[in-house]
Amino acid sequence: MANQALAKNSNFLKDKYYIMSKIKFEDLLGTGAHFGHVTRKWNPNYKPFVLMEKNGIHIINLDETIRCLDKATSFLQSRSKKGGEFLFVGTKKQARDIVQQEADRCSMFYVVERWLGGTLTNFSTIKKSIKRLHLLEKEGSPIYENQTKKEVQMLNRERIKLSDQHRGIKDMRRLPDAVIIVDTKLESTAVAEAGRLGIPIIAIVDSNTDPTLVDYPIPANDDSIRTIQLIISTLADTILDSSAKKSKSIDNQQPSKEKTIKSLNPAQSSNLKKESDSGPHAQGNSKQSDKNVKLEDSSQNN
Repeated sequence: MANQALAKNSNFLKDKYYIMSKIKFEDLLGTGAHFGHVTRKWNPNYKPFVLMEKNGIHIINLDETIRCLDKATSFLQSRSKKGGEFLFVGTKKQARDIVQQEADRCSMFYVVERWLGGTLTNFSTIKKSIKRLHLLEKEGSPIYENQTKKEVQMLNRERIKLSDQHRGIKDMRRLPDAVIIVDTKLESTAVAEAGRLGIPIIAIVDSNTDPTLVDYPIPANDDSIRTIQLIISTLADTILDSSAKKSKSIDNQQPSKEKTIKSLNPAQSSNLKKESDSGPHAQGNSKQSDKNVKLEDSSQNN
């Protein structure tokens, strides 16, 4: 019954709007993205994304999911073309491997272990900790010199601890241009820090969360592994495609001077060469030759 209602709603909206997203309605339906939480756990602010109630569970409107996903990917596309950097966050069991894999695939940063308070709001301290990690990981680091066996073991334990804490952000030199989150209720600290700093948030939001805390909410089942995989991989694909287009546009920028000269006709090429010959260096050579002539004349007179 719920699936029939979703399909009927989808057909109506397909006639009214066109869908830009690579994700199809059927793809989301197949992953169980439409299953929300039990109705007693819902957040009233989630009402615009609820299609109906079925057996005590809220059914998420997947057309709203696609619309919101289009909005989020458009934002990512615009930021990626400008060289934007993004931080993926997903510390729940269902999301860890997916978030790490997709962040690595698009060469972005990630947090899949416990979120450290101040990761964004106290980033200067985090950078010092990362600097310490780089020093401990450096081969032949002077920090290990003249240390006892016990002290070396302590340094190794510190290195392992820092590596676990910062493995996904150890190359992050500045604050990200946006944060991509799975389950805003679990990652409430990350949401609060990003909101405080004005960093845009893209997040998968379930019916038990408040979507108004997120700049680009994507309503969907945030407990389904297949749903998380589908949405996060789509966001990663957007970053990859936009970054590739940016690199291509840089390669196709202004042609070299040699190519410009070749494209000119013979007369234009000759004029360009004459201009270069009459430049500062040419003037300097002319003055030098005049000086040599004067010296020769004076020697002859003597």
